[in-house]
Amino acid sequence: MKVVTYNIQYGIGLDGQYDVERIADAVRGADVIALQEVTRNNPRNSGRDMVAELGEALPDYFAVYGSNFEANIGSRIENGRAVTTTFQLGNMVLSKTPIHLSRNLLLPRSRSFEVMNFQRGALEALIETPLGFIRFYSIHLDHRSPVERASQIQFLRQRLLNYALEGGALSGVAEIGLPELPHPEAFVAMGDFNMLAASPEYVELAGRPDHEFGMPLTADFAVDAALRLNVADLATWVDPKRPEDASRHKRIDYVFTSASLARSLKRLWVDRQAAGSDHLPVWIELA
Repeated sequence: MKVVTYNIQYGIGLDGQYDVERIADAVRGADVIALQEVTRNNPRNSGRDMVAELGEALPDYFAVYGSNFEANIGSRIENGRAVTTTFQLGNMVLSKTPIHLSRNLLLPRSRSFEVMNFQRGALEALIETPLGFIRFYSIHLDHRSPVERASQIQFLRQRLLNYALEGGALSGVAEIGLPELPHPEAFVAMGDFNMLAASPEYVELAGRPDHEFGMPLTADFAVDAALRLNVADLATWVDPKRPEDASRHKRIDYVFTSASLARSLKRLWVDRQAAGSDHLPVWIELA
């Protein structure tokens, strides 16, 4: 199966133009798609409803959307009725097969005074795949502060590792006559982490390599798919102000898996031709 993650920067590409179709073209064909910076009523893209537009562009995918906040932007009374209009920003997961259960995990944050900060989230989706039930996460961490990212990683790591204990979004449904869903150990956590490899927050999630034995494969750490597959030269973000300057390109988008899926990882690559955002899609293949 193929999985892809893509921060779509509310539809604005390196050319400054909004184009949902080229975003859909860049991810079409994946079995599971994780998108970040999906918005509704965003002033920066003329208020487009990206959830609806992506659904139209990818009609053969099931989808869930998790908005991390809603900010009033023009709610009003029309003909005696209240019309609610809010600016929303969040993550999406799209799947070729039905999504059995989902929840939006709101990540820890702190108040900012000089640089805009907003509520971040990790959208969780339970999906049955050829490899069994797997939890997929579309994640977007803070861009300003490694301290805040570390706090978000600590929170997220607990959710990733304690799913069976916590019961995910819903449990005990035998009370209402529904079958209990599985609580799989296997997960794929992907998205825009806004961190550099080997940074303290990265180590909090993926561990640190031993001087002799390399990166440990243990149940209490996530597996960096690129590192596991020895894939180098993985810039995933291009500075829109200086796109030609390779020294400004960074790897800040990742795919992490549970240790139980490490042996299923077969291939990872970045789509360097995609132009729908300042980020690039990151693909993995599992078998």
